[in-house]
Amino acid sequence: MSLIFRDGKRVEELMPPEGVALHLDIASVASRLGAQFIDFVMTFVIALICIIVLSLSGALEESARATAIALLGFLLRTPYYILSELIWNGRTLGKRIAGIRVVNVEGRRLTPHQIATRNLMKEVEIFTPLGLIFSESPVWLTWTTLFWLVIVVAVTLSSNRRQRLGDLMAGTLVIENPRSVLLPDLAAATSTIKATQAGFEFRPEQLDIYGSYELQTLEGLLRDPNTRLRDKQATEIAQAIIKKIGYPEAVTPGKELEFLNAFYVAQREHLETLRLFGKRRENKFHNAGKDTTSP
Repeated sequence: MSLIFRDGKRVEELMPPEGVALHLDIASVASRLGAQFIDFVMTFVIALICIIVLSLSGALEESARATAIALLGFLLRTPYYILSELIWNGRTLGKRIAGIRVVNVEGRRLTPHQIATRNLMKEVEIFTPLGLIFSESPVWLTWTTLFWLVIVVAVTLSSNRRQRLGDLMAGTLVIENPRSVLLPDLAAATSTIKATQAGFEFRPEQLDIYGSYELQTLEGLLRDPNTRLRDKQATEIAQAIIKKIGYPEAVTPGKELEFLNAFYVAQREHLETLRLFGKRRENKFHNAGKDTTSP
């Protein structure tokens, strides 16, 4: 992986097994704070409602409310972050609204260990210190906590990839959510692609492996005006796709670009058909039961 700067943005360049470099915009501090604020408010409100219900029922004394809010906040907040990012592939409700997500720095699927690590560290980095500051703590503890928060903020701001301590420990990165919006049908732009499609046939199970994000990446290659670079990459990418989907027939040398064009047409039609029935294939990780560590 490598960091580049483009149009004033920090962009992470990853090279996944498919061999096409992915350029991911690193999430800004503002978008991360916005997402965090939304998630915090939501969990706090839920905890507050629970406290009000307990108080009205007489099960909770007034003197214990502050402690109960802090305890409930932890019991609700930590599972919320972990489960949300597990279910929504690196996104909480706040991240979905802010248009950002967590990814593995190696370009592979997020693991439960990574998600748990980064969110448990969030308690150490942010929530517990904030709780100490707003509680009746000794002066020395308050100043020590403030100093710790300054360190946490400094680490994030000084990191080229805007990684906080939890991200560094977990091997994760927060990026702007890639939009899996396909450009106008590439197949409709050239009759050559349609003509070559007849030479290659793909079974539904082969087309079900990849998703819109990979198709969009392939589309970028096919649209690349640099013909020399495109033809050079086409061989490597075609071989990676052939291996991944288990394509049974050998592709004649020099026909790799035609194979990719045909695969693009079939893959796009397959994804659009699934979408009509309410089934979305966002990326190749849509089926966690499959092996997603190979090309």
